[in-house]
Amino acid sequence: MLLVHAKGGPPLGHVLSRTAARAQVHLLALSALPPSVMDTARGLCASITVPSEAQRSDLVSLIVSEAEAVGADAVLTFSEYAVVAVAEACRTLGLAGAGSAAALARDKRLMRRTWQEHGLPQPQFRPVATEAELHTAARELPCPLLLKAAWSAGSTAHQIIRSPREVSAAWARSRAVMAESAQLGYAELHVAEADADFVVEQIVTGTAAHWFDEPGWGDYVSVEGVVADGVFHPVCLSGRMPTIEPFTERAGITPALLPQDAQDRIVDLARRAVDALGLRDCGTHTEIKLGADGSMWLIETAARFGGAMTVPQIEEVFGLDLTGMLVEHLLGRPVTWPEQALTPEQARGAAGSLVVLAVDGHGEAWQDRRIWDFPAVAARVPLSRDSELSVVKESSLPDGSIVPVYDPAAGANTMAALCLLSAADPRTVLHDFQSLVHALPRVLPAARNQEVPA
Repeated sequence: MLLVHAKGGPPLGHVLSRTAARAQVHLLALSALPPSVMDTARGLCASITVPSEAQRSDLVSLIVSEAEAVGADAVLTFSEYAVVAVAEACRTLGLAGAGSAAALARDKRLMRRTWQEHGLPQPQFRPVATEAELHTAARELPCPLLLKAAWSAGSTAHQIIRSPREVSAAWARSRAVMAESAQLGYAELHVAEADADFVVEQIVTGTAAHWFDEPGWGDYVSVEGVVADGVFHPVCLSGRMPTIEPFTERAGITPALLPQDAQDRIVDLARRAVDALGLRDCGTHTEIKLGADGSMWLIETAARFGGAMTVPQIEEVFGLDLTGMLVEHLLGRPVTWPEQALTPEQARGAAGSLVVLAVDGHGEAWQDRRIWDFPAVAARVPLSRDSELSVVKESSLPDGSIVPVYDPAAGANTMAALCLLSAADPRTVLHDFQSLVHALPRVLPAARNQEVPA
């Protein structure tokens, strides 16, 4: 197995151990390996290749060459930014992969056009490549609007446009954030000048109250699944806490606590969305906005598993090693996928991951700068009985680092840490995360001589 590593996706340590249990792993590192994973990678991988900048200029050729050199029977990535390149390399090599439709699940413009052609519910939208086109779209579509980079991930470069007067500032800021993200390694690795492609869409009104029995849930969910030989297999639903403005994700919770009929309707829409894209062999992650009276809108589908701790959460709660199962499938071995999406009644407890951002429970920025210190959090934040909190080191700043100021346009780029919580049920995860968000600005040590910029 040639595993192509880049930023984003599940923690590298997790996927490496599951992949190595089923295949000899050769690692192609397009991004630097997290320091906390270096020793693990050396122990588990038959080889680790770090390509030069010159080699990266033709990424598909690089992946094909490396796969041929190690005699790879399959090529896999868990990174959003490498999905298209790996899919194209697999086609060249004649190996199982996402297929020619991978770009439809990556470029938000192509994705929305495809769903429009299939008559699937989604916000009104316009592709935009220039400021002038954005001005035109702002006149044609009802405000408020959301400007998105077509190839971004993690809510990066999102800008809310409340009136046509805000177009120029939103355009300039989104372009600047995409340039900053590229410097941090959070950018499409295969498509040239992808940071210049945008889509703007109507902001639809969501509501969690018509779907969940208790308050505190976000107004969207994700359907986790896989496509094997062109057939979509839903695995489960993940719930969310409300996003932070503009639409930055704060937490994902497995499973989503929804009634069976609601879950069935959501899964049906996800199936139609994935089928419309025509994917072949890959993980899937489909986000769906929930509205009043049962209305729904497609947000996006990815040709890879959900990021952060979605995959480890599913393994903990449902006992399914999705990484290992996909590896087995790509290697041509038989795999038994769930017959239908698993439900909260089938779960063994619940698990959730929380992105630590310098924003309180009301969406307001912290009043002062704080130092990230997980031991202080673990010792001082009261959690429910039997709940267990841990920090994902490879996705977090070292203890003693100053928590970045939250930048709405930069989204998850300004996170300080990623925490994992295991609890008795989804309600408890949600409650404990609410307590954690409320307590963080109190329990974390104050940074000396630091002020939040105006």
